[in-house]
Amino acid sequence: MKSAKKMAFSLATVLTLTIGLTGCLNENVPSGSNTTAKPAGTDAPSTNTAADGVYVLGEQPLEFSFYGHYDWYTMPNWGEDPSSKWIKENKKVNVLPISSGGNAKQKLSTMIVSGEMPDVIWMERGADVEQLRQAGALVPFDDYLDKYPNLKKWAGEETLNMLRSEDGKLYQFPNWYTTQPNGNTGYLVNKKIYNELGAPSLETTEDLYQYLLQVKQTYPDVVPLEVGQGAEGIDVISSAFAENRPYQYSSLSMMAIPNGNELTSVFTDPVFRESLVYANRLFKERLISQDAFTQKLEQVEQKIITGRAAVYAASSPTEFGAIGNSLLKAEDPEAGYIMVWPIHKEGLDKNKIFPGSYNQLGWNVSVITTAAKDPEAVFAFLDWFTGPVGQRTVMWGPEGLYWDGTDDEGAPLFTDAFTSDTKGRDELMNSTVNLQWNGNTVYVDNSKMKFESTLPDELKSWETKWQSEITWKTQYDTTQFVNLAPPGDSQEGIISQSVGEIYEKARAQAVLNAGSEAEVLAILDKAEQDAQKVGYAELLAFKTTKWQENLSKLQ
Repeated sequence: MKSAKKMAFSLATVLTLTIGLTGCLNENVPSGSNTTAKPAGTDAPSTNTAADGVYVLGEQPLEFSFYGHYDWYTMPNWGEDPSSKWIKENKKVNVLPISSGGNAKQKLSTMIVSGEMPDVIWMERGADVEQLRQAGALVPFDDYLDKYPNLKKWAGEETLNMLRSEDGKLYQFPNWYTTQPNGNTGYLVNKKIYNELGAPSLETTEDLYQYLLQVKQTYPDVVPLEVGQGAEGIDVISSAFAENRPYQYSSLSMMAIPNGNELTSVFTDPVFRESLVYANRLFKERLISQDAFTQKLEQVEQKIITGRAAVYAASSPTEFGAIGNSLLKAEDPEAGYIMVWPIHKEGLDKNKIFPGSYNQLGWNVSVITTAAKDPEAVFAFLDWFTGPVGQRTVMWGPEGLYWDGTDDEGAPLFTDAFTSDTKGRDELMNSTVNLQWNGNTVYVDNSKMKFESTLPDELKSWETKWQSEITWKTQYDTTQFVNLAPPGDSQEGIISQSVGEIYEKARAQAVLNAGSEAEVLAILDKAEQDAQKVGYAELLAFKTTKWQENLSKLQ
């Protein structure tokens, strides 16, 4: 469902180079986008509203432009898949895609300078959104929340408050927001290899080490432990060395460890240090991918789907695991993949080990720009899209195809075709993955699980099985740590960039180059010294302040 890879791009350079941003936005109109610009907060009455002033979706045509601010993202043509075709025909909504052309930063810069801004931008939340807001380029949603109730109902006030800007207003429409655990981080195990080796215990870090030794001795052509692109599996393993500690704390994205009321250095953190000593040992004994820090994602995928890895630790191993499980089982009924409960250090409570995390805000956000002719109408659509009808349609197609009607809780009643026509169903669902801009995690997951619980084991989805049995139970709520990153052009942002470079270099050297535990620790000590020289303490103070602000909002 959430297979698209998350990538953030800073707008700092773009916005500082375009001092007259607000003027540019209001002087020009995107050709072909059916929009005219106007200042935020001065919405003209919608041309398609009921007597009570609520926009009625589907009575009149609605067209708006949509830009996905990612190098990798290309929006599918609206109306070509069954779901968006139904929406286009029945709700009279047409979405005009604007492509990044593989260079999102340059594309947005060009649009800003020319004044040809899109009506909607799909992007990472946080500092980049704030810079657009401060430039007067975004429309607030506050006047719409009670008129169009799906977002407020499903996301909840707490989540919306976390998304509010410094002026107290809401400009961001979240994607895959949630009030319950979700996520796939964990350990995938090659079922055939595991059973052929006697299905040994795989619970502790020592169990894992001994198992990887067996794999190396018995299957010389198999990678004992695949750690994925960027060696993210090494980060995942850090969660094994402490209770209630997801790997995000010591990852590049956070680089800060909660201690009491402060966020402290990752380089001096005992858990991070111990995990790298362990990873270094595995690397030296050739138990993990020897090209872990340089391999491409396609190389990882090929190893998993062809069964050439015994264990795979990653932030979303189910993505390739589901494909590999299907392909391997088709050739050999005894082959495929299973998942195991997260690995833990001996002496820790396995039920307090959380390899991954989730947060209430979800993934990214959609913002409506002041270029939109009728921002309320656009919001009304996004709100419908995140509601039950919109979610059923974009996830499983229009009614009558794979579902027919709903139960008393609004969950779709899936037809026999949902389980018998798996090829067609999967093709449909894959065709709309990159149209899921306003995902409602709770509705989708609960609907899926409700249906899956009625099926015999042989018909249950492989991915859903492991989500319900392991991964969703072992993800940690990190909502309190969202939005800690400083703006890229701020003093703290510049420090963060420098510390990040020190972090990446030290992490790789500790795993790849250290000849002993003492050398691993020496590399991290040196990294701590270097980080402090470039202002790490100032960055940690900034993050601590943001963290405390989050906590006050969550009380």
